[in-house]
Amino acid sequence: MRSDLIKTGPDRAPARAMLRATGLDDDAIARPLVAIVHTWSNVSPCNLNLRELAEHAAAGVRAAGGTPVEFNTIAVTDGIAMGTQGMRASLISREVIADSIELAVDGHCLDAMVVLCGCDKTIPAAAMALARMNIPGVALYGGTIAHGTHDRHPITIQQVFEAVGAHGAGKIDDAELSAVERDACPGAGACGGQFTANTMAMVLTTLGLSPMGFNDIPATHPAKAQAAFRCGELAMEALREERYPRDLLSVTSMRNAARMVAATAGSTNAVLHLLAIAREAGIPWTLEDFEPASKHTPVIADLLPGGRYTAVELFGAGGSARVAQELIAANMLDDAPTVTGRSLFTEAAAAPRANNQDVIHPVNQPLKPRGGYSILYGNLAPEGCILKLAGKGATHFEGRARVFESEEQAFAAVQAGSIVKGDVVVIRNEGPAGGPGMREMLGVTAALIGRGLGDDVALITDGRFSGATHGFMVGHIAPEAVRGGPIALLEEGDRIRIDADSRQIATDADLAERRRHWQAPPPKVTRGALAKYARLVGSASDGAITRAFESDTQRTHSHQSADAGVTT
Repeated sequence: MRSDLIKTGPDRAPARAMLRATGLDDDAIARPLVAIVHTWSNVSPCNLNLRELAEHAAAGVRAAGGTPVEFNTIAVTDGIAMGTQGMRASLISREVIADSIELAVDGHCLDAMVVLCGCDKTIPAAAMALARMNIPGVALYGGTIAHGTHDRHPITIQQVFEAVGAHGAGKIDDAELSAVERDACPGAGACGGQFTANTMAMVLTTLGLSPMGFNDIPATHPAKAQAAFRCGELAMEALREERYPRDLLSVTSMRNAARMVAATAGSTNAVLHLLAIAREAGIPWTLEDFEPASKHTPVIADLLPGGRYTAVELFGAGGSARVAQELIAANMLDDAPTVTGRSLFTEAAAAPRANNQDVIHPVNQPLKPRGGYSILYGNLAPEGCILKLAGKGATHFEGRARVFESEEQAFAAVQAGSIVKGDVVVIRNEGPAGGPGMREMLGVTAALIGRGLGDDVALITDGRFSGATHGFMVGHIAPEAVRGGPIALLEEGDRIRIDADSRQIATDADLAERRRHWQAPPPKVTRGALAKYARLVGSASDGAITRAFESDTQRTHSHQSADAGVTT
């Protein structure tokens, strides 16, 4: 066992002395040491139940013959940070969480782990840590929040953001905004639509890192505790049977996950996070690999933000297993191993099928003929970008550029009523390095929806979008502005064409002439975690992961070539 390095032999007496101080006896020390890592915090509902679930997971480890060792790591809550400078910390926290799991588990030579995660960046971080360390382990999502009820209609945090836009437009008053705010979030759990958290929870299931059905259980459901207990047992089973995360992760499992995201019109953040997970696992998976997954997979789940239902209704309709069952029946998934030791197809076939539900449709009766995103290129995005197709189904938009150097500037313009039908809102210098941190633009996109402009305005950015965003939105534009990407060269009034059919995002403006006069802006942050991230982070087209091994010379060469006008 890995843990023998800290607990076996005369030389390890000091380490054993410290373990005894925590209450462990000889038998407990002799057993496998299993990390219970969670992102509990009481700052938001997303991670609020994880400490309780950790106790159940620990009990499962003990019942299976192991000794649990508990760690807590950080969480940044997007719903609170959104629209503020705090949102810069969100994507960066993904790297910090994965790093902290690695350091805590490797620093104590632990044998296996259970990772409990609750919101947007904690979930991919769990998968990244499992892939990077490749020790036996299992991930469990803390579960979705129940939807709130307002005027006898279900609502989520999405409707609160959109109510802000409606309030700014004078469509609702202060009292109504306050009522929506108070009704939206009834208790523990992550945001309730097929936003980033629930999308990534489904991804973990499809990748085989979480047991089928466990992530679908809502946060406050009585069955969640038993799921956590079983995950503790599974970590021990994986240890004994030598099942490792990289045995589960492959091009096949990545393709399956991309199709499940497409079929549920899930968050475009899944593209960013799957790329990062693939890099940690050493899997040859690229941005372009997402296009066929979306193009050939119809949307069959009627979920928010573009649909009607929340993750609670999805759970009642059969959850991830039901989505997988429909795609398997249409030969749209390939079989792959899972952490339980049984295959994806076996797990899906064993799940019960709910009757009389209309959340998940058969593939031959889809809600939309293709998945919820498309990968575009063109002279505004040589490395690629993501068009979100979770709105009314439009595939083409052309309009004049309205250029803003930050999210705050754009939000102020929307609230002031200066954005009109036909505009293409351009928000730049919000990329991984330029932000730094690649903030989500839910405040702006929701304000546009709230003002009734969702179908009449496009938005493009080198930042990214919340899973709650819908409308004609293009994010992850790469190269980003601060590293010389063409989005940096746009000017007010330029004509911009966005076409999902030709997969192009382009302008007729003379970008080459403008490049001759372009200079990179100074960094927004020069010290601390954000500055380090800005220096080390790569392109969004490669998952916005940090690369410590690149020298300054390599980075200068790879990120900025004024002659070619292309960066990586």
